[in-house]
This record gives sequence, structure tokens and C-alpha cells, in this order.
Amino acid sequence: MNVALSQLNIHSVRNLREVKGLDLGRVNVFYGPNGSGKTSVLESIHMLGMARSFRGTSVRTLITHGAESCTVFGTVSSSPHHSGVSVGVQRKISGEAQIKVAGSVIRTVAELIHYLPVLVINSGSFDLLMGPPRARRQYLDWGVFHVEPTFFSHWQRFQRCIKQRNSLLRRDKISSVELSGWTRDLAGSGTAINAFRQAYFRQLAPSFKGFLSALMPELEKIELHYRQGWDKNIDYENALANSLDADQERGYTHVGPQRADMRVTIDGHSAADTLSRGQQKLLVCALKLAQGQLMGEKSTSNCVYLVDDLPSELDKPHSRLVSEKLESLGAQIFITSVEREDIESVWPKPSELTMFHVEHGAVEKVSSLSVEC
Repeated sequence: MNVALSQLNIHSVRNLREVKGLDLGRVNVFYGPNGSGKTSVLESIHMLGMARSFRGTSVRTLITHGAESCTVFGTVSSSPHHSGVSVGVQRKISGEAQIKVAGSVIRTVAELIHYLPVLVINSGSFDLLMGPPRARRQYLDWGVFHVEPTFFSHWQRFQRCIKQRNSLLRRDKISSVELSGWTRDLAGSGTAINAFRQAYFRQLAPSFKGFLSALMPELEKIELHYRQGWDKNIDYENALANSLDADQERGYTHVGPQRADMRVTIDGHSAADTLSRGQQKLLVCALKLAQGQLMGEKSTSNCVYLVDDLPSELDKPHSRLVSEKLESLGAQIFITSVEREDIESVWPKPSELTMFHVEHGAVEKVSSLSVEC
């Protein structure tokens, strides 16, 4: 059984003032009325993996009213064969974050991410279709980060280079030697990032099509496209050289991986403009399922799914299809719903669900079904 997070404790996350010692299973269901704190449980797990919530950027709204900080800690296994280590994250109203693994402070979120890689399926996931290109770049880079160990160092270097190059481009007098140096380094790191993304995309696309075919076989003409952010017929160094005059005029670098995008089309038209809300959710689920599958195959870390309100916008047959595909990945899963039967009635093995009732900020473990239905 692939259990990445076996114990969870939450202090002062929204209306969850004190949640102690939750013993978790592989598939965990949190059900209860709207506003009871179900999504806050998922936020807490996300905070344990990413040191932040997936809802907004303000730490103040995450912390319980009247408290100075919020804390989440638990026991995390970094691989199927690892016995587990204690991981804790505290966020203060000031924005300060403290992260500890096995009692030792770690300095960067990049170190934390490897212990509990989280994938979120919620209303915000629709940004993969409806949102700006940045959301799709983040989706791609999240996957690449976990399957390509050297990607992050190239990504960091690219961020430094483009910041310095843009700063030079905004000056009245530009040192051509200095600009040339930063441009050369930018071309090198940008080329590497694009190569990693393309290699990842070549694996992602067929996996996505496989999941989509299972969830929506009627939409076989959907295609996934990757755009690298400059003319695909020339290398990045030449693209930067060709755009130098425009860059100097505008004061920033306007070609490169920072302009990359991933689009989903059906019969050549944007899927976002063509599909119903329910179909869009199934498509987003296919993208997230494909990403989780690749992480399971290429990474040593356990992937954890946080699925907020699974039944929303899906009828029962399609909820069942998504449930079957989630179950097939073998990943640890956390799901919310208003009624427990909404999940029990569609999950392939309902007797194996670990159930929690959430109400007024209190989380109570309850018995699962004794027999499969």
C-alpha cells in the first residue's frame, strides 16, 4: 500500500484550531457540510508539501482568526520503502515560514517538495484550460521537476539571467559586453529548459490521450500542443539575436521559455471554448492523472492527490470513471465531498476507504463500509 502521509496534525489552519493524530490510509475521504473545514484539511496537506496553501497567496487568511501562526506536521515516507520521517511547516502572520524535516531546519521549499509531492484537482485546476499560460507552464515544470533531477538548477539560472538581462535592457546606456554575457548564459539555460520540457511533453501527451480516451471516448479528436516560446525553426540563441532590437525598444526579453505554453484543441479549436464545464473537468482530470502516472514511473517520491469536491460538475458514471483511474494509479488520495455516499457509491473498493467526518472544524475518523457495494 502506497501511503506517503501516515499521520497528520493541524493547528490553527482556518477553522481547524486543533486536529491531532489523524491516522491516514491510502484513500481518505473527508465529508461534511459546506464550510465545515474539509477543504482546509486538503490545504493543510498541501502546506506540508509546499509550505503554502493552494487557495490564494495571503498567509493571513490561512491562519485562524486571533492566532499568530499556523502549523502542520506529520509523518511522511519519501519512498515506498522508507519508514517515514517527521515533517513540519509553520507559517506566521508576518509571512515567515519555518520548515523542519526529522527535527532539522531546511531552508528552501525545493528541499521540502521531494518529501510530499502533491497534485491538486479542484476548481482552480480549470486554469489549465481557462487561465493564462503561466498556469500551464507551472503544470509542465512541476512534472519536469520531479522526473529530471537537473532541471531545477537550469530553471534557477534562467531566472537569474533573464532578471539581469531585463535590468540591462531598461538602462539608457547598455554595456554590449555585459549584455552579450547574460544573453549567452540565458540562451544556454533556456535551451536546456526547453529540451527538458519537450522530452517530458513527449511522454505526457500519449499518457494524457490514454486517460482521456477512458474518460471521454467520444472526444478522440482532442490534441495537446506544446509551444516553446520562440520560432521552432531556429535555436534559442538565434532567436535572442533576432529579437535584440525589439527587446531594447521594449525593455525586456520577449522570446524564450518564459513565453512557452501548452494548448488543448479539438478539431483545431480551443477546448476551453468548445467543451462543457463537466467535459472540462474530465479533461483536467486526464491531465492530472497523466502527470501522476509519469511521476509514479519516473520518480522515487510518492505522489499524493488532493481532490476537492470530486462529484462537483460530474454525473455518477463519470465520477466512477475518474475514481477508477485514480485508484488504478496506486497513489495516496485525499478526497472531499458533502456526503460520504457520494464517494462510496462510485469508488471501486469502497470498503478500503478511510472515512473522516468534518463539522465545525472538528475531524473525526468513522468506520468504513464493512462490505463492498
